[in-house]
Amino acid sequence: MWSELTKIIASLNIPADWIGIRAVKENNYNCYVRDALPQTNGKSSTMGVMLEVLVNGCLGYAATNSLDHECLQATAEKAYKQALAASEWWIYPFSAKQRPKVVGEYISPFIKPLDALSPREINDILIHICKTLKVDDKIVQTTATTTTTEKETWFVSSNGSEVYQKVLSLGTHYGATAQDGAIVQQRSNNGWQAHCYQGGMELLREEELWQRVQQIGEQAIELLTADECPSTRTDLVLAPDQMMLQIHESVGHPLEIDRILGDERNYAGGSFVNKSDFGNLVYGSELMNITFDPTVPGEFASYNFDDTGAVATREYLIKEGVLQRGVGSLESQARAGVPGVACARASSWNRPAIDRMANLNLEPGNATFDEIIADIEHGVYMESNRSWSIDDQRYKFQFGCEYAKLIENGKLTKTLRNPNYRATTPEFWHSLIKLGNSSNWQMYGTAYCGKGEPNQAISVGHGSPICLFANVEVFGGGA
Repeated sequence: MWSELTKIIASLNIPADWIGIRAVKENNYNCYVRDALPQTNGKSSTMGVMLEVLVNGCLGYAATNSLDHECLQATAEKAYKQALAASEWWIYPFSAKQRPKVVGEYISPFIKPLDALSPREINDILIHICKTLKVDDKIVQTTATTTTTEKETWFVSSNGSEVYQKVLSLGTHYGATAQDGAIVQQRSNNGWQAHCYQGGMELLREEELWQRVQQIGEQAIELLTADECPSTRTDLVLAPDQMMLQIHESVGHPLEIDRILGDERNYAGGSFVNKSDFGNLVYGSELMNITFDPTVPGEFASYNFDDTGAVATREYLIKEGVLQRGVGSLESQARAGVPGVACARASSWNRPAIDRMANLNLEPGNATFDEIIADIEHGVYMESNRSWSIDDQRYKFQFGCEYAKLIENGKLTKTLRNPNYRATTPEFWHSLIKLGNSSNWQMYGTAYCGKGEPNQAISVGHGSPICLFANVEVFGGGA
């Protein structure tokens, strides 16, 4: 592939100031089982190239799934004409500074290759998961699924960039639906499709897998007779699997610089954050330290370079509660005049890279779980996201969880069903009063973060310890 791409760059006949080629090859395998019966065994493969050109301060894009020279020349000409036409109305003149020369590679760490198990062996595991989930006749549905992805990316440019990255990932999900008359409850492993990581087939057979599957089935039954979550203001303790979505929706999206600049308002919305807030806005309590960190081994959105070649580094977005930098690519940083990160990412070969989250993590504190709840006279502990709603400025939100426990006098007591909470983003993060330590810090991921027109669904990762928030409005009822 390297020799082909190098020849392509040298042969393209267009008067551009800079040319970049990103070639992507991706293989996916999905297996879905419901009620111990296989439903889907699907494979898909895709390969193509995105050509990006810089002309008179503007970037143009065009993509093709052919490596034929004539087709690539026509595609480059199309990107050139697009950039040239747009250059009459540019809002900011870009230069090669936004596309520096880089050379390097990244390969996901793994123990067993993704083809270490046959489709039959994977199906057998998922069927057994469904059977183990059905702990009672009141379990009316069980599901289990796996998705594996192998994605290779080659990036070359006219100023000498050569980057190769290979990402191996596996996502799993299983859950049970329980019903008793009009009462229906769902319980899953950490919420919808949150169990996503980089690595190999070793991720499917985790330690204590069957114990966890059994627990999920039992908790689904437990929820049928649980008390409704009370409606009150109280101390709220959130598990890391719920903090994943909390970080994603109320920190990640509002800090995307293209949103702040107005690029996403037509589709995904804007942000309550302004350009002048960077370096000044007290986003949350002093315990709040959020890092953008694509360097975490095994986290779902790890890489060494973004899709324009920018070098990925660990950076504080929020430090001791104060907003430091945004989720913005080299272009967005130049336009906004604020610091950003290496986050220009594309979902496929036929999409241009835009500002995207990668791994956004809440750094741990120093408290054990017992220490977090020890001084709580009355509170609620919640796990696993079930539903969410947040306004298009990422300011007011409401989340629902699958499973909750009442906290009384420093102890977990009764199980609660249909737990929900609501707040505004600044109010909520300022109410953070205790953080778990590294022993209860956990990371999760999702492949379904949507953004852009046309839409791009992309992988993101989020890590967090257990967190305690004071005086939060919680309430019951289906959400």
